Amino acid sequence: MAVLTQRRRGVQQERPGARRRPAPHRKDNKIAFAMLAPALILLSIFVIWPLIYAWVVSFYQWNFYQESVFIGLRNFQIVLNDATFRESIVRGLTFALIVVPVILLVAFLFASLVKTMGRRMATVLKVSIYIPTVISGVIASIVFVLVYEYRQGILNYLLGLVGVSDVAWLGSARTALYALTVPAIWLGLGLASLIMLAGLLDIPESYYESAELEGANWFQRTFFITIPLMKNIILYLLVTGFVAAIQQYELPLIMTGGGPTQSTLLPNLLIFQRFTGDLYVGYSIAAALLLFLVLGSLSAVIFRLINSEKAVDG
Repeated sequence: MAVLTQRRRGVQQERPGARRRPAPHRKDNKIAFAMLAPALILLSIFVIWPLIYAWVVSFYQWNFYQESVFIGLRNFQIVLNDATFRESIVRGLTFALIVVPVILLVAFLFASLVKTMGRRMATVLKVSIYIPTVISGVIASIVFVLVYEYRQGILNYLLGLVGVSDVAWLGSARTALYALTVPAIWLGLGLASLIMLAGLLDIPESYYESAELEGANWFQRTFFITIPLMKNIILYLLVTGFVAAIQQYELPLIMTGGGPTQSTLLPNLLIFQRFTGDLYVGYSIAAALLLFLVLGSLSAVIFRLINSEKAVDG
């Protein structure tokens, strides 16, 4: 009788319709860990351990030929007191503030256009916009050097047809950094457009139909339906875009070499030059770690300003 009473109490305590979750099997956990093991091993060897070792080396006066000497935070003090490094960070942020918003805006407009096209035309447009993504940054740099050439460049030739005199796009400190933003936008536009298009296609058409019945125009549907539901995608493109833009390396290296007068010397290029030019690598390692902290802080700020949410429709 006591056993029956306990069972009845247990049945009464359970909510009607509630289902018990099956307990995970140890075998499933082992399979999951086995599938994750290769990725974790590679991550530990090529990311986690080098990062830890870089922090250790940053506290030493270290090179490849002499015995290292512990100097504490001296390397970080040298980097923080270096005006060239601080200016490169500001320059990188300026570069990113130009490139990323333009990519997001143009990608959104292009994705909205492709969404309204037929299947064949949409396929042609998607292939066309994605081609720059598969082009090497080195090749793109060489192409745009020819475009910006002072005497025989295509851009100055076209401007000359309307009476504009030749401009030294890559030879002037006033225009060089802005000239680099164009190939950066061109290279990053394809992938961002396809991601935007995937997000637009994921929004149910019933939302737009209901809004049209209520009399909402295109701008109202965009600002009250599309953009809120695209928040996660916009957040992803913002974070990845800013990180990639600030770390841009190939374009300034090949097109300008950081000049003229260091006007295009972005942080990664500065670190590379100091690493290959200095006998002691403490400066370059400390600068790389500080750049790592800057990028992490920037990503945290973006996540804080734009709170991501789970998808509405699952």
